[in-house]
Amino acid sequence: MTDLAAPAAPADAPPRDLERGLKNRHLQLIAIGGAIGTGLFLGSGTVISLTGPSIIFVYMIIGVFVFFIMRALGELLLSNLHYKTFGDIAKDMLGPWAGFFVSWTYWFSWVVACVADIVAITAYTQYFAPDIPVWVPALLTAIGLTILNLQPVKWFGETEFWFAIVKIVAILGLIAVGIVLIVTGYTSPDGVQASVTNLWEHGGLFPLGASGFIMGFQMGVFAFIGVELVGTAAAETQNPRRNLPKAINSIVVRIIVFYVGAMVVIMSITPWDQIEAGTSPFTSTLLLAGFGAAAFAINLVVLTSAASSANSGLYSGTRMLFGLAKDGHAARVFAKVDRRFIPRNAVFFTCVFLFAAIPLLYAGDGVVQAFTFVSSVCATLVLFTWGSIVASHLVYQRRYPEKHASSAFRMPFAKVTPWLVFAFFAFIIVTLLLGESTRPALLAAPIWFAVLGGCWMLRRRRLLREGQPLTGAIPTTTHPLDEVDSER
Repeated sequence: MTDLAAPAAPADAPPRDLERGLKNRHLQLIAIGGAIGTGLFLGSGTVISLTGPSIIFVYMIIGVFVFFIMRALGELLLSNLHYKTFGDIAKDMLGPWAGFFVSWTYWFSWVVACVADIVAITAYTQYFAPDIPVWVPALLTAIGLTILNLQPVKWFGETEFWFAIVKIVAILGLIAVGIVLIVTGYTSPDGVQASVTNLWEHGGLFPLGASGFIMGFQMGVFAFIGVELVGTAAAETQNPRRNLPKAINSIVVRIIVFYVGAMVVIMSITPWDQIEAGTSPFTSTLLLAGFGAAAFAINLVVLTSAASSANSGLYSGTRMLFGLAKDGHAARVFAKVDRRFIPRNAVFFTCVFLFAAIPLLYAGDGVVQAFTFVSSVCATLVLFTWGSIVASHLVYQRRYPEKHASSAFRMPFAKVTPWLVFAFFAFIIVTLLLGESTRPALLAAPIWFAVLGGCWMLRRRRLLREGQPLTGAIPTTTHPLDEVDSER
């Protein structure tokens, strides 16, 4: 079968692979954009309603553990530049079954996350056109995302670069305006004065007690889904040894500014108990403060942010499906790339599932309920992906102690932090189980893994029957990029 967009290659020609078309500025902004998504803009309103001002500590605690996970991922990716994704890492460190489970689960989690983003985009569109049928923006978004992901990777990088710029400017602008309002003691038309004291004068920092604080971790985790995108993008980055550490180490600053800083400003302007769970606190804060035009602009930014998040997720999911096909863990047709190095078949197959957002919008009681459900499913699945990274790092430490000791980008406190991360995951699972809105998604997760286990057994049997390896081999030879660096 010939390639869909290129003439047939000779039988002995090597298969086309992905192109390293992402530059340093692309990777850095993808890293930032991945941390600023729908979970922060829309989901933070729900978290605030559950926790009050203690959302600040929720984001800080989650951020610390996410940083450890990303440091583990960074060290593993840089230990062998032949790794394309953490699916490659899992199959190399944990076994072929792990690569199958991790890659398919991550692909599915991003399909679900993209559906959540489309649901969110529908909610934002209703702000501008409340009478428009909800299926219209959902349909147009799914089509638009498909078109965007059929473009060369450098155009994906450029798109995400400017999307991220818009998000950064918007949040920094909100923080700057908020600081001015707080310093000047601005009083809203509703008679609420902007002050830092609003953080603790409405029931304290923990107004809903320990239980409220704990329940905030359910949706809080979803806000951080996407930070691992930098690991997927590293496979198409021109200089990962220089660019990847910069992107990962900047996570701490991003969390402090974009998560903690934004929440402090928002709840200083608008007391937490006046922020509605079903709306974006970024928009509602400016509306309550009397800045209608600014709220309009922020809502437009939030809409583009959701589109950016979905675009990044779709990119990551299609690359994971591409890797699965190359390993023999998915239909070989998904391993084909066109003359522009786009895994077109993987894109089309993944995009089909985005249209599931349309019936979902009509299945529940509203957009917010639909968003909560799909985001809970995504949060449950991403814990498995993150857990595979940490488990792989433990095996890596034991199998390659010399390589770990000599690494220029070692995971901090590597003997202890993986176990702390696992304990944190157990805590998150308990919170998901306790929440009425998140419990169904958690209880449904074993069904996915049972189906996946059955699929693995069938795929394994077929590969053995055909005399094929259970997974693609990871080269241990020096990567061409390292050879270039050694010659300089």
